[in-house]
Amino acid sequence: MAKSYIRLIRVHHYIKNILVFAALACSGQMFSRDRLLSCVAAFFAFCCISSVVYIINDIKDVNKDSIHPTKCRRPIASGKISVKNACVMAVILFILAMVFNAFVFRISSTTVLLSYLLLNVAYSFGLKNIPILDITILVSGFIIRILYGAIVTDTKISNWLYLTVIVISFYFALGKRRNELKQSVDGETRKVLQSYSMGFLDKSMVMCLSLANVFYALWSMADDTVKLYNTDRLVLTVPVVLLITLKYSMDIEGDSDGDPVEVLLHDKVLLALCVLYVTVMFVFLYIY
Repeated sequence: MAKSYIRLIRVHHYIKNILVFAALACSGQMFSRDRLLSCVAAFFAFCCISSVVYIINDIKDVNKDSIHPTKCRRPIASGKISVKNACVMAVILFILAMVFNAFVFRISSTTVLLSYLLLNVAYSFGLKNIPILDITILVSGFIIRILYGAIVTDTKISNWLYLTVIVISFYFALGKRRNELKQSVDGETRKVLQSYSMGFLDKSMVMCLSLANVFYALWSMADDTVKLYNTDRLVLTVPVVLLITLKYSMDIEGDSDGDPVEVLLHDKVLLALCVLYVTVMFVFLYIY
């Protein structure tokens, strides 16, 4: 039963919430005790609130999930966890999210956290059926995570980095829809798929991936970036980022279901490249 609840709250998807640390890490002040503790509390708050979203979505989609080739194994769809117990778990997690958020309480941070919840509830109850808007809401989740972390740590982020995250998030969301469309039959498991074509998704993915690499390169060479970190070596990370995006692109066009977390966790080479990138960035930002 414990394993069913772990699957229900999507613990493995908590890797997305590491984005809460992005602003602090890029500020060069990762080891500032107060800011780091604030970021840790924010991380757990977001983990709890994101699990609430997953539970609500699973409850709403229980009938569709039950006929999906893989989603039918989810705890609620398979009957391992009742809707009533899932609701109780969602309430508990929401309370925990507010408790963790209280440690870093600000009106702006609380507003951002609740906005994420409300936006995704609206997504589950209808907005996911509106083409383009459905992808935009998925993208907003990545941006809100970074914004939340920036607010609780009083950290500013370069506009180039924001743009990089935005377009790469669109790439992830488009890739997810692409593979859902590829695996569906007449879009019976997701209504919005009927509005997309494989050609549109492929061309849009190429556009977003290209922009992501360009924006990241511009950030690494920007005068403000060089002055902030007192180094011009960040441009050396551009080839690593390019390799990461190429390997991810190869995976997404294979047999993957398109979920970014699943792609990352099931590709050891991609994971190794990401670890390499983080290591190189750490050396440049905190050692040199």
